Amino acid sequence: MLRFLLLFSRQGKLRLQKWFVATSEREKKKVIRDMMLLVMPRQPRTCNFLQWKDLKIVYKRYASLYFCAGLEEQDNELLALELLHRYVELLDKYFGNVCELDIIFNFEKAYFILDEFLMSGEISETSKFAVNASMEQADTLQETMEEYMNKPAY
Repeated sequence: MLRFLLLFSRQGKLRLQKWFVATSEREKKKVIRDMMLLVMPRQPRTCNFLQWKDLKIVYKRYASLYFCAGLEEQDNELLALELLHRYVELLDKYFGNVCELDIIFNFEKAYFILDEFLMSGEISETSKFAVNASMEQADTLQETMEEYMNKPAY
């Protein structure tokens, strides 16, 4: 089970965070700071797995973003790496070659995709097509509601 998923830039700006266990704000800030200090200075060709306290840390850098996940001790690191890659694939499919600006300006969509893909730190939907269908339905609903709200009331 995942404990958390973090996305941060090479400049150390947090772009997305998802916590799957109850954690205090103070502890969250400490974990975020520690993850940035551990992951960002590592060389590009080093291993993507780290041991930190009682957690396994799995990270992967895509363009200017680091995708970082905290796992429990008994979890599979390679599966977590595949999970991070699948999330990037889903973002790519929706945004068309996702970049940091897509995450910044459409963070609600990035969270929605993550919520469709993961639930309580476990994979809930393995199919990219099913997640994309959910996104299309949500976008259609949003457009319909915007059209409805913009119509004048007589």
